[in-house]
Amino acid sequence: MSSRDAVLSAAREQFSRKGYDAATVRAIAAEAGVDPSMINHHFGSKEQLFMAALESPVDPKDHITAVLRGPREGVGERLVMRVLTVWDSPAGAAGVAVLRTAMQHEWGAALVREFILNRAINPLLAGLGVSAEEASWRGNLVASQISGLILTRYLIKLEPIASTPHAVVARALGPTIQRYLTGAVGADHLGG
Repeated sequence: MSSRDAVLSAAREQFSRKGYDAATVRAIAAEAGVDPSMINHHFGSKEQLFMAALESPVDPKDHITAVLRGPREGVGERLVMRVLTVWDSPAGAAGVAVLRTAMQHEWGAALVREFILNRAINPLLAGLGVSAEEASWRGNLVASQISGLILTRYLIKLEPIASTPHAVVARALGPTIQRYLTGAVGADHLGG
């Protein structure tokens, strides 16, 4: 096994077990049996290593910035449009492969959870100024809708949603996601 492959294997293990924030470059390097400088040599940064470990062709954090531009009341619809645009691009095929892996392996599911939270949901909620008390609940609700959309449109290919134009889907789902992001969500029992 090459040092790069050893680092990727160790990174997947560390990220899935500890999460992105708690996993350290030093611990990953130690598990891989390499000097920490090898991580910088092969990947450049912890963030780039995480992306490589997930094998993601797209960084959602880049798209969240665009989703947040514009009126606050349109974020839900813009998020759905952006998701559909990315998933209907060549990156979508790679995304399907990542999700299939995640469904088959706990380490893959853990990586996808970390990826969704740290690269998409948390930056979105932070950009909207959602309180820490409400962020987890609201984030999970948004993730449930987006993952449901991806499952029905791209994996199961349930008609008519699989072939419905982006704008129609965005108009249908946008208000629900908007409510999850900024409206009443019945989280009183969570302290939010």
